[in-house]
Amino acid sequence: MSTPPSPAASHLARSFNAVEPAQMHTLILGSMPGVRSLQAQQYYAHPHNAFWPILSGLLGIKAACYAARLSQLQQHGIGLWDVLASCERTGSLDSAIQPQSLRVNDFAPMLTRHPELQRIIFNGSTAYTLWRRHVHALLPASPAVQLIRAPSTSPAHAAMSLHAKREAWQLALQGHPRHYSAP
Repeated sequence: MSTPPSPAASHLARSFNAVEPAQMHTLILGSMPGVRSLQAQQYYAHPHNAFWPILSGLLGIKAACYAARLSQLQQHGIGLWDVLASCERTGSLDSAIQPQSLRVNDFAPMLTRHPELQRIIFNGSTAYTLWRRHVHALLPASPAVQLIRAPSTSPAHAAMSLHAKREAWQLALQGHPRHYSAP
């Protein structure tokens, strides 16, 4: 009889399928869903993650149901995905990702399907750094697509107020690439 892994043991985390509207002008990328999101099979499911409150407020998304929120997000031409397809990690923190285990999603087919894409917004510094290190060089240059690093909506990024995060995300969604600089 095998012993179940301890809560502190690392495990293989796998990202969700992309949320991809037919016409996508903005793609929001995280690094890898946290434990709560993986358990719920929903993007940004942790109750203290500011993603849905911020985007709902900025875009007028009224739905409480996850499927309806995704549908309304897509109606705004916004998609969701993660830079990583899989990784080994203990818990939910990006800092716990084991670098030798990471595998990135294949973005080339998505970018080919969406020549109308105007911007990629990274939800936090880790997503942006992973993209620059492991994805960016593999793709053909596209000067028309803005790469915008926004502040993490994670509850772990508590140094920034919800109000400041909301303002930064509003600018990111409007395509202002130099609005936020992470430490």
